[in-house]
Order: sequence, then structure tokens, then C-alpha cells
Amino acid sequence: MTIPAIVEAVQRACIEGKKITVANYNIHSFNLSMQLPWYYEFLQSVEIANCDSVGILRAIAYMGLDLPLDYRASYTLLMPKVLESCNKHRFSVFFLGAKPEYLQTALERLRVKYPSVCFAGHHGYFDKEDPKANQAVIEQINQVKPNILVVGMGMPIQESWVQKHRSSLQVNAIMLGGAIIDRMAGVVSDCPHFISNMGFEWLYRLCREPKRLAARYLLGNPAFALHIALAMSNASPLRVELMPGIDR
Repeated sequence: MTIPAIVEAVQRACIEGKKITVANYNIHSFNLSMQLPWYYEFLQSVEIANCDSVGILRAIAYMGLDLPLDYRASYTLLMPKVLESCNKHRFSVFFLGAKPEYLQTALERLRVKYPSVCFAGHHGYFDKEDPKANQAVIEQINQVKPNILVVGMGMPIQESWVQKHRSSLQVNAIMLGGAIIDRMAGVVSDCPHFISNMGFEWLYRLCREPKRLAARYLLGNPAFALHIALAMSNASPLRVELMPGIDR
């Protein structure tokens, strides 16, 4: 799905009072889905699992389907468009994740930039194995009853938390956002567009955070390439199928 299509789907869910989950596929999440059966099942269960990586687009092209760069919906590009829509329609947004001070900085910045949006949030540093702690967070979210819940706790923690608790959340759209809160707080810098468009965002981030991301990229990227090569050597040609609308 392109960014405008995702924004429209989220907007429609909010207006019509529906509930959808928006996850994403990049190379890291693909690798996790091959290692963790529950993670694969989660991605298959969501209403939208959009492409968040040039690497995914290139793999699809290698398998026989060329898609334009418009189908890369990274959060750097997607979140501003979602928030512009929220500002237009006066939606409410709840952010869950990041350190308390980073979350507060992000909320302060967003309230200035999008004055018609009702923002709230809770940090991500709570015991996710503690039923009482989880219930307290869920109750805080449900008291606000936000249109959109953005969960930014990193993969696969955020997916695990949403999988366990989404049935209890009174929201219209749940979006899995990774480090988006840190980015909005200015703690993590956005990759320049010309670098990300060439497919080298991973290298940019590796240079910025080598200790944290070395294993993800230096081991994960070759593993991903091997998965695709094995798939091509053992599978029939790629079949493209038009999916029904999420309202069906």
C-alpha cells in the first residue's frame, strides 16, 4: 500500500468507528517472522502490513514484480501524513513507548506542530510481564479512548505486547512505530531521503548506532538475501493477487 492509501485506511477506521492494526515489513521484521512463529502469525493477522524497506521492494522485484518507490511506506514518511490527517479531522493520538523524558519532548513538539490533535502518552519502561502494570497502561489508554495508538517499543516487543492486549484496547487504529517517538523527540535523526531512496538507510543507521545495530544488519541482511535466494530456487513464479478491502 502507498502512504496515501494507508492514511486513508486509518482515517476511515477512525471516522467509521472500526478497529484495525497496522504493522510493517522491513528486512528485520521479515527475519523475525522466519525465526518466531508467533511473529509470523501476528503479521498475517493484521489488517495492514505495509512495506517499510527498499530491501523488501528489491526482493519483490527479484521475484518478478517491479513496484515503484511509492510503495515504501517508512514511518519517517508515513507518520507526518497520518498526523496531518489527524490535525485536519481533530483525531486523538496516544503514544506508547520510549523513555519518559523522550516521550515528553516528543509530545511537546507535536502539540505545537499539530494544535488540533489531542495527544497523550505513556513511556515504554514498564514491566510487560506484570499483569498489573499492563492493566494500568491499558486503563490509561482506554480512559483517553484515542483514535490512534502508536506503539513504539521496538521489534518484536511491540508486536508481542499488541498481540496480547489489542482485544482490550479501545482504539480505532493501532500502529507499530518502532523508534518513531525517539525520532519525533529529536533523539534519533532521520535518514536523508536520497540515502534511503537508494536503499542504504541501514548503512546510515549502522554508522550512527554500530553497537546496537551491528548484528541486525551485518548478520540480518545476508540472512534475508539467503532466504530470498532459497525461495527463488524452490518456488514457482511469483503470483500477484489483489487483496480485498480491509472493510471486508
